[in-house]
Amino acid sequence: MATSDAADRPPSADDTGFPAHRAPRCSDLGELDAQLIRCRACPRLVAWREQVAVEKRAAYADQAYWGRPVPGFGPQDAALAVVGLAPAAHGGNRTGRMFTGDPAGDFLVKALHTVGLASQPTSTAVGDGLTLRGVRLASPVHCAPPGNRPTPAERDTCRPWLAAELGLLGPGLRAVVVLGGFGWQALLPVLADAGRQLPVPRPKFGHGSRVVLPGTGDRAELSLFGCYHPSRRNVHTGRLTMPMLEEVFRTAAAAAGL
Repeated sequence: MATSDAADRPPSADDTGFPAHRAPRCSDLGELDAQLIRCRACPRLVAWREQVAVEKRAAYADQAYWGRPVPGFGPQDAALAVVGLAPAAHGGNRTGRMFTGDPAGDFLVKALHTVGLASQPTSTAVGDGLTLRGVRLASPVHCAPPGNRPTPAERDTCRPWLAAELGLLGPGLRAVVVLGGFGWQALLPVLADAGRQLPVPRPKFGHGSRVVLPGTGDRAELSLFGCYHPSRRNVHTGRLTMPMLEEVFRTAAAAAGL
C-alpha cells in the first residue's frame, strides 16, 4: 500500500542523511560534484560558510564569495589523491575551488608544480589556467568550518562524499598523500569500508610515514603518505618546509607511476 511517510522519501539537502543517500549513487565525478554543492547537512557549517560569504574579508569586499560546499579538483583518472582538511573561509569558500586563493593553496600548488604535477605554481581563482596532472585534491569536510576545526560528527556526515570520490577514481588510484592527522583519521575508515586491508593496529599519522595497502580484486596496492598540512602556522614555524613537501610529492608521484 502506498504511503506518504517521510521515511520513504529521499532525504533533502538539509538532512544529515543526504550525503549517504546521494554520494554512492553518482556515476562520475561531475555528477558527484553537482550533488555535493547542494549539501546543507551540517547546520553549523552552513551557517558559518554563508556568514563568511556575506561579511567577507576587507581585501575581497568587491568579490562574490562561493559560500557553498567546495568540490574536489583534478582529473577523473587521477592516480594520486591529496586529502586535506576543509576549505579555508576566505580561500576555497571564496573561490569555489579546493586549495585556491589562500596561503596553504599557494604553498601546496607551488610544490606540485615543482615536481611536475601542476601546470603552474599559483592557484588564485577558478579559470586561472591551473590544471593538475594525475592528481585529485580532495577533502574529508567540504565546507569551511569555524576556526578551521570541523567536529567529528561533521566529518562523519561528510564521509560519504570522500568515499564516493575515491571510489570513482577507480582502480587507477595508486597513492594518497594525507595532509595532517585529521585527514588521516578521516581516511582510514573510508578505506576499511571499501575493503582495503589495514594494518592492525591501525597506522598512526606522522610526517614522512608510508603505509602500503595490498591490492584487492582489480585494484592495485595503495600507498598512503603522511605529510604535515601546509597551514600558515606550520609553514611560518618551519614545521613544514618546501623541500619537505616536495620530497613527499616526489615519492608519492613515483608510487603512483606519475
